[in-house]
Amino acid sequence: MADSDYRVERDSMGELRVPAGALWGAQTQRAVDNFPISGLPMPRAFIRALGLIKWAAAGANGELALLPTVKARAIQAAAMEVADGQHDAHFPVDVFQTGSGTSSNMNANEVIARLASNKGPNAIHPNDDVNMGQSSNDVIPTAIHVSAALIVAESLLPALAHLQEALEAKAADTDGIVKTGRTHLMDAMPVRLGQELSGWASQIGNSRRRLAECLPRLCALAQGGTAVGTGINAHPRFGAKVAILLGEQTNLQFTPATNYFEAMSTQDTAVELSGQLRVLAVSLTKIANDLRWMNSGPLAGLAEIQLPALQPGSSIMPGKVNPVIPEAVAMVAAQVIGNDVTVTIAGQSGNFQLNVMLPLVAYNLLQSATLLSAACHVLADKAITGFRVNQSKLDEGLDRNPILVTAMNPVIGYEKGAAIAKKAYALGKPIREVARAETDLTDEEIDRLLNAMELTRGGIKG
Repeated sequence: MADSDYRVERDSMGELRVPAGALWGAQTQRAVDNFPISGLPMPRAFIRALGLIKWAAAGANGELALLPTVKARAIQAAAMEVADGQHDAHFPVDVFQTGSGTSSNMNANEVIARLASNKGPNAIHPNDDVNMGQSSNDVIPTAIHVSAALIVAESLLPALAHLQEALEAKAADTDGIVKTGRTHLMDAMPVRLGQELSGWASQIGNSRRRLAECLPRLCALAQGGTAVGTGINAHPRFGAKVAILLGEQTNLQFTPATNYFEAMSTQDTAVELSGQLRVLAVSLTKIANDLRWMNSGPLAGLAEIQLPALQPGSSIMPGKVNPVIPEAVAMVAAQVIGNDVTVTIAGQSGNFQLNVMLPLVAYNLLQSATLLSAACHVLADKAITGFRVNQSKLDEGLDRNPILVTAMNPVIGYEKGAAIAKKAYALGKPIREVARAETDLTDEEIDRLLNAMELTRGGIKG
C-alpha cells in the first residue's frame, strides 16, 4: 500500500504506522500487529460498556474538578458515540490479547481521544485525559460487570419472562388433556399435558430468579481500584461517582465494590453468572429434547404433538419435516455449557492482584447471555406457541397403558397388579379389559379406580 494510506503514530515505545483512516493510535496498532489470532473482536456489548465507563469517568473527573469542563464534555460526547455503536469498526483488537485487556482499554482511550480532539479546540490525551483515574486493571473488570448486567437486565430476563409466559399459556390451554407419563422413557402413570408444561415453566421461572439474585453482585464495580486495588491515582470519591453516573445512564443500581482487591483479582461473580447461564442451558436442553420426543414420528414415533412446520427437513427425502427449533436451542445450550467451562478455567487464572484472562471471560460470558436471550424468544414463538396436540394418539396410548393398574394397588395388592399388567402387555389389551377378567371388581369400581383425569390430581402447590 502507498505511504499515503498510513500515518505515523507515537507511544512510549516509539513510532509505527497506522492506517490513515483509523481512529485508533499506536497502542491499538501494536495489539493488531501482535495478536492476529482469531479475527474475533470484542463483543458489541463490551464496547458499549467501555464507552459508558469512559463517559462516566469523564463526568466524575469533571465534577471533581480534575478535568476541565470543556475536555470532560468533549470526552463524554465521544464516549457516548462509542457506547452507541457508531465506531465499532475502529475496535479491531482480537479477543485473544493481553490477559488484562489493556489493549482494549487503550483502544477505547485512543478512539475517544481522537474523536474528542476533533470536537473542540483542546487536544485530548488518551492516557492523561480519557484514562484519568483509571487502569485497565479496574476498567476491564468493570466493563465485564456492566456489559453482563445490561444484557441480563435488558435482554435475558425479558426473554425468559416471554418464554415463561408462553409456557404457562400453553399449559393452561392443554391442562384438560391427559397423556401417558414416562419415566426411563417407559410408560408410567398418567399426567396432564398442562402439568408437563408447568414443569418447564417452573424451570424457566427458577432461572429468572437465580439471575435476578445475581444482578446486585454484577452491579458492584471495580472502578476506583486502579492498578492493584489501593486506588492509586484515583480520587477517593471517583469510584462512587462513576457508579452513580452509570446508574443514571442505564437505570441499574451500580455501586462501588466493597473490596477492590476481590473485585480486581478475581472473576467470581462472572463465574457465578456463567454457572447460572449453564443451569438455564440445561433446562432448555430438557425442554428441547422433550419436545423432540413428543414430536417424533409422525408414524413410527410418539407423535403426541406436531410442532410448526417451518422448513423442508431433507435434501433427499421429500415431505420430511424436522424439529429444527428444538435442535437449534439444544445447540445453543451445548455452546453455553462449553463457554461455562472456559469461564471457569479463566476464573481460576487470577494471580495475586489481577486475573489475566479477562477478555476471554467477557467474550464467553456475553456470548452465552446473548445466545440464550435469542434462543428463548425463538423457542417461545416458533415452537411452544404453535404446536398442536394429537389427541387421538394420546388417547390411544393412555387406553392401552398397563401401568394404570398402579392405581388399583391399594385394593388388589402389588403382586396381583403386576400380574394384570404383564397379561395386558402380553395380550395387547386395555388394562380395563384384563382387570375385569382377573378381579372381582365391578365395572363401576374399575372405572373409578382407573379414571385417568382423577389420577393426575395434585403435584402443583401454591
